[in-house]
Amino acid sequence: MKNRLVLMALACSQYSNAQDSTAIATPVPAKDVSYVWLFSSPRLINANTVELIPKHVLEFKVTHNFGDIAGDNGGGKTFFGLDNATDVRIGFQYGLSKRINLIAARAKGAGSVQQLYELGIKYRLMQQAEDAQHPVSVTLFANNVISAMTRSPLSNQENSFDDFIDRNSQTVQLMIGRRFGNLSLQLSPTMVNRNFVPSNDDQTMFALGGAFRLPVKGRFSVLVDYFHTFRSQQSKDFYKTQGVNFYDALGVGIELLTAGHVFHLNFTNATEILENRFIPRTVTSWGKGQFRWGFTVSRDFNLFYKKKKRK
Repeated sequence: MKNRLVLMALACSQYSNAQDSTAIATPVPAKDVSYVWLFSSPRLINANTVELIPKHVLEFKVTHNFGDIAGDNGGGKTFFGLDNATDVRIGFQYGLSKRINLIAARAKGAGSVQQLYELGIKYRLMQQAEDAQHPVSVTLFANNVISAMTRSPLSNQENSFDDFIDRNSQTVQLMIGRRFGNLSLQLSPTMVNRNFVPSNDDQTMFALGGAFRLPVKGRFSVLVDYFHTFRSQQSKDFYKTQGVNFYDALGVGIELLTAGHVFHLNFTNATEILENRFIPRTVTSWGKGQFRWGFTVSRDFNLFYKKKKRK
């Protein structure tokens, strides 16, 4: 009888140990990843950002650039540029999914190529999070812009289009960003291709963009973005003979966040708004007073919002 009791005690002890080991081996569910937002808008001044519009949300955005504040075309006679509208863009950006945004816009255009229609896409490759697996945010942007203006009767002009293909231009951009505390930084290697260019100009150009956002007080933030274009010496020399000099696009702005709106007050030497235009064709300089006021206002609409029924 004693032997049986000892055997039963040993069996219970082994069963209890087996249960304990199984409990220890059970994996603990991982916590949800806490993502980090770098910017408050998909666009700063001249630059796109890594941010996307959330799924099923439609953003309506108006961007407006005025005339030169100073210089030969500015000053009091044009009320420091406010009498002139150099470029206006009205656009929509829709969150098709968590990773994909679709873009459709119409821009006036400020140079010799105007009446511009833009179709684009943004695809999120990675979003920064508070873990080692997501150190940065990475987003790909691509668009196609079509000019609907009447072609120039003159030859060898930017708008001397021969057919529909000549009216198109494309931008491909990889945006890489990271937030350090309150400071958000971004680099944007960019390629712009124009299907038609005058002789001695570069059809395909590369540029490197940079941007940062720094909150200063409450809902106010300081914004800066910059693009350096790598243009061939042949192209520079050709345009110098025509009295045309090219400059890097630099934008400085202030951001104000309000309920449902993001408002940007901008200053930039770029006259045009679309990357397809200001990267290859910024011909105005901060040093000559050829910079301008501008603003951006955006509003988001949730297309699938359902009101809760009252009890």
